[in-house]
Amino acid sequence: MSVQYNSSSPGTWRYGGNQLKRWRTKANVTREELGAASNYSPDTIKAMEQGVRMPTARVLDVADELCHAEGLLSAAKDYVRREPFPPRAQDFMVHEREAINVWWYEPLLIPGPLQTKAYARKLIGSHIPPLDEDVIEERVEARLERQGIHTRKPLVACSYVVYEAALRGPYVDWEQLQHLLDVGVRHNVSIQVLPYGRAMTAALHGQLVLLETQDHERLAYTEAPSVSQLTAEPRVVSDQTERLSMIRTMALDPGDSAHFIERMAGSCE
Repeated sequence: MSVQYNSSSPGTWRYGGNQLKRWRTKANVTREELGAASNYSPDTIKAMEQGVRMPTARVLDVADELCHAEGLLSAAKDYVRREPFPPRAQDFMVHEREAINVWWYEPLLIPGPLQTKAYARKLIGSHIPPLDEDVIEERVEARLERQGIHTRKPLVACSYVVYEAALRGPYVDWEQLQHLLDVGVRHNVSIQVLPYGRAMTAALHGQLVLLETQDHERLAYTEAPSVSQLTAEPRVVSDQTERLSMIRTMALDPGDSAHFIERMAGSCE
């Protein structure tokens, strides 16, 4: 299994838009008429019908009345919702919620499940191109919910390695560093720091995550700004496992890592 994820719209948007267009066409209602009644431009209605934009509750309700859909279009409001994660990451999030083991290396950012609300808010809020405020809030809340991986039952073994550059990032403050220390004391969580002086070429090739499913299948996930890859292909998983093993070997052990983070936190006070 190897899939490249792009920025395509969620399937619920495309299906909802398709139904919107079918009902509108059947009722001989033009885009201009639906747009005027719902206070949207015809181009926006077109984008919703094509699944490029999320069909809003207002459009669905107005279309339901104009097209005499008897509640069938309005009912789509319960299913056509904004996805809390970018399309390219949605499949990974499903597997993360079901994983029994997680191994994670981050060279530049604090791993998602370890982020505080303030850090996540600044990170997501600085997205280019800019995101709508409601999208930012939804993604922040969704990211915070991922912290449940550390406490859900049965317990998930979580091993993190963070490069020193990530700890010195522009959005890292005392609260974020203290949060790492607080989470790191859990017996199912290991947090290691890779200092600048211990870095090797393998540590500079970007983020990587390994997941183990309930069926004991291992998946490798890598992410870049516009594309990501989730794969169970044995060769790729083996290569990434070897790479992560080398990084973990060079990183400080969890105890020394905690002292490293404590010293950084002390300098922030």
